[in-house]
Amino acid sequence: MHYVWKHKLFPLRELQTSDGDAVEVIDPGLHNRNAGPDFFNAKVRIGRTLWVGNVEIHDKSSDWYLHGHDKDQRYDNVILHVAGVLDAEVMNTNGEFIRQLQLDVPDNVRDHYDELLKTDSYPPCYKVIPDLTRLMVHSWMAALQTERLEQKTEAIKRRVEQCGGSWEDAYFVTLARNYGFGINNDAFEVWAQNLPLSAVAHHRDDLFQIEAIFMGQAGLLELDTIPDYYQQAALNEGYFAKLRNEYLYLAHKFSMKPIDFRLWRFLRLRPQNFPHIRISQLANLYYQQKAGLSQLVECETIEQLKTLLSSHVTPYWETHYTFGSTSAKNEKHLTYGSLNLLMINTAIPMLFAYGRHRSKEVLCDRAFDLLEQLKPENNHIIRMWLQVGLPVETAGDSQALIQLKKEYCDKKDCLRCRFGYEYLKRK
Repeated sequence: MHYVWKHKLFPLRELQTSDGDAVEVIDPGLHNRNAGPDFFNAKVRIGRTLWVGNVEIHDKSSDWYLHGHDKDQRYDNVILHVAGVLDAEVMNTNGEFIRQLQLDVPDNVRDHYDELLKTDSYPPCYKVIPDLTRLMVHSWMAALQTERLEQKTEAIKRRVEQCGGSWEDAYFVTLARNYGFGINNDAFEVWAQNLPLSAVAHHRDDLFQIEAIFMGQAGLLELDTIPDYYQQAALNEGYFAKLRNEYLYLAHKFSMKPIDFRLWRFLRLRPQNFPHIRISQLANLYYQQKAGLSQLVECETIEQLKTLLSSHVTPYWETHYTFGSTSAKNEKHLTYGSLNLLMINTAIPMLFAYGRHRSKEVLCDRAFDLLEQLKPENNHIIRMWLQVGLPVETAGDSQALIQLKKEYCDKKDCLRCRFGYEYLKRK
């Protein structure tokens, strides 16, 4: 009922009040999702009189009394009461009768809505996708892209609060989280929040000590975290023992305690994504002073961002993926795909969030510009939209479609989706 009123998807007949006056809905008003009437500042012509005020909607008109509106002054400015069934007259707190309109949900809208909720196909509105105008698609994608950046901004603001108001620390936590590349995101965030960066800063010029703190705080410097068949080799090599001894000294000095090793997930994880490798890359990034917010804010181009975020492992990890297990030598640089994801999920949202915080529109605009310059992500969500005919040309497009899938399709929130609206209004 709210949806039909909001979008004026009325039955193909003249609307009339319960006492026979013609009703013309000029403006349905602003949808109110909080306490009070359902729509504010509607413009409705009843007979020859133009009314401006609020509109309340119920399944049955008697719900007006069930909800206590006759005793609530917030409803005294209601100019029209809309209901699916008119089974009672209604009055405000002054004892004045309120005009009523009986409104049916058109059969085509109800049927299409049921289809959207029950279909097994994904996305459920796939039938209308090829017929959508380019302008309509572009405007909805732009709105979704902004919505996604706003959502990430809220997550960053929560991290800032957890970091005692430090945007620098919150940036490192955000960067670390996205080094989990999906599988270990939560573990990396817990690890980064457990890092005393103020203490690490005292040893910024010593890569070995940085790696010792990073690995130790991750719980990776306990012997029983190494598989039995690699333990002896790890001890014989000496690097594990050196890191562990250095960490124990620094942990005592700064009162540090590691996180639970069991937070890390290894099952079905490619060796390139093992926590040891990602943490070594982060240690190198931190050592090169490339993990700070001030450096990020100075980046104005994609190439500058790539240079800033590019990292590789320390020498030991060039021939290892875990302690004691040797492999072919490889500097293990971040791949182009990994850099792309870090720019999309870390650098750009951070620029946008910090721009909002400092009221610097230039940073927010730069975030949008950079998204439009990056190639789109390639995952099952994006491939799904490509298959039904939606163009995906930039990272801005792919971020918009990920937002659409997660916040609308998965939640069956078709009534708030513009593609859903196009589906519902079909005849």
